[in-house]
Amino acid sequence: MKMNYFVVGTNNLEASTKFYDSFFEQTEVNRVPSTERMNYWLGEDFAFAVAIPFDEEPATNGNGTMVGFSVGTIEEVKRFHKRAIELGGTCEGEPTQKGTRFSGYVRDLDKNKICIHD
Repeated sequence: MKMNYFVVGTNNLEASTKFYDSFFEQTEVNRVPSTERMNYWLGEDFAFAVAIPFDEEPATNGNGTMVGFSVGTIEEVKRFHKRAIELGGTCEGEPTQKGTRFSGYVRDLDKNKICIHD
């Protein structure tokens, strides 16, 4: 079994879409045709999406919820971390060696937590 998609909530689909379009630049993760309440990006063997909640209640970030992106190298971890901050995200942990992984942590515009690791 493997996980094949991850969805985070947003209260501003346009701003969130711009954030992730820019975040995924220089990767092979591409946005695909979406719906009026959800935008999708596809990678080699996964999908990622931002969505206005189905129940139409405000989106909130989950306490303890985090999505991780493996970007391959220490240099890419640093680049993605820096790029997320430039796009308006907030730092949740500078890129450093953590056990067997080199990882950095950020929050997106809706405060969803992202781990970027090698």
